[in-house]
Amino acid sequence: MISLRSFVAAVVAATALSPAQSPEALGFDSQRLARLDAYMAKTVSDGRVSGMVTLLARHGQIVSQKTYGVQSLATGAPMTKDTIFRFYSMSKPITGVAMMMLFEEGKWRLDQPITAFIPEFRSLKVTTGKNADGTLALEPMKRPPTMRELMSHSAGFGYGLFEEHPVDKLYREKGVLAANGLADMIKRTAEIPLMYQPGTRWSYSSAVDIQGYIIEKITGMKFGDFLQQRIFKPLKMNDTAFLVPREKMNRFAAVYAPNLMTGKIEEAKVLFGVPMPTYAEPPALESGGGGLVGTIMDYARFAQMVANKGELDGVRLLSPASIEMMGTNMLSHEVLAKGDGLLPLGLRFDETTGFGLDFQVMTDPRAAGHLEGKGTMSWEGAAGTWFWVDPTNDVIFVGMEQRMGDVANDSPARASRNLVYQALVHPEK
Repeated sequence: MISLRSFVAAVVAATALSPAQSPEALGFDSQRLARLDAYMAKTVSDGRVSGMVTLLARHGQIVSQKTYGVQSLATGAPMTKDTIFRFYSMSKPITGVAMMMLFEEGKWRLDQPITAFIPEFRSLKVTTGKNADGTLALEPMKRPPTMRELMSHSAGFGYGLFEEHPVDKLYREKGVLAANGLADMIKRTAEIPLMYQPGTRWSYSSAVDIQGYIIEKITGMKFGDFLQQRIFKPLKMNDTAFLVPREKMNRFAAVYAPNLMTGKIEEAKVLFGVPMPTYAEPPALESGGGGLVGTIMDYARFAQMVANKGELDGVRLLSPASIEMMGTNMLSHEVLAKGDGLLPLGLRFDETTGFGLDFQVMTDPRAAGHLEGKGTMSWEGAAGTWFWVDPTNDVIFVGMEQRMGDVANDSPARASRNLVYQALVHPEK
């Protein structure tokens, strides 16, 4: 016999993200949910961010959708539901879904060496430290990285976002993310050693940009065209792209960063040592790791597709099994035991929090000190965008601000989870 929850989920899947009759109808307490609203409003009134939008949905129905503040301090234009944001690293799960669509078509296998698609990487070396003269000590790869490792950031590539590791410094020096197209990015990457032997550590990397190149190699299509035809158009993500057309620029939020001297936010000019792109023209490099822009509703439709196990509004992108695999931790016990992660941002992977295929995965939320459901899939973007998909409670949440460097423990991204789930008092509904 079909359960009531399954019946409701099947019905709302046909009309995804319609307004709920009331928060209570979906298990939420309105008074408790007001704490979420109050926190976000105070974040804006305190001047930490210029503005913000949030969207909470359960069983495919919108429980709460709010806008706060302005999208530009200079113009005073209010934040709106159709404001366009820089997704930055929230581009990564979208690229992962594109990869999995090709996986389902038999175009690649999880433990296949990536050198099957990128022969330029066959001669990669691995750094083991520094020699007495300051040069990098190198050794051969024991084996090439696999596709599984590429999609779980355990292949050994660097990124250039931080400079603690000498390989990351090389990524900056060689301008890997400033390359003239994906093929040029691959050429520059092939000149840099891996940070470690494939599969032995976790490190945030350019792996998802490499996936964009693999998509081009497999399909013969430009990466952005593949995303537009196979994901954005079918999901009606009408404002998601690698650029903002001129007629939409009035909806494009300004991005800010804190002034460490004054404590106030100022318009950001540089990101990780590179001038901020304008998004007014097509980029030289279509970055599947961080180049997309779009609206909160666009991303909510993507997240709801994931929550619906690959389908939205009668359009199926992936099978339920593929979504389940993306949300399965792919890091070995040995890697988890090392406690790798984005340590400057307070993120550490262990037996409670793992990484799947282009998604962070919560494997034991209670032990981790969180209230969301087991199996929650999530990620964040550099300018204060964040989302999660909770399959246990059938909840999605998307939040978007445009502030670089908001890594405080009480940042909106971190605070929003407990504020949502303390209000979910009847999860059985």
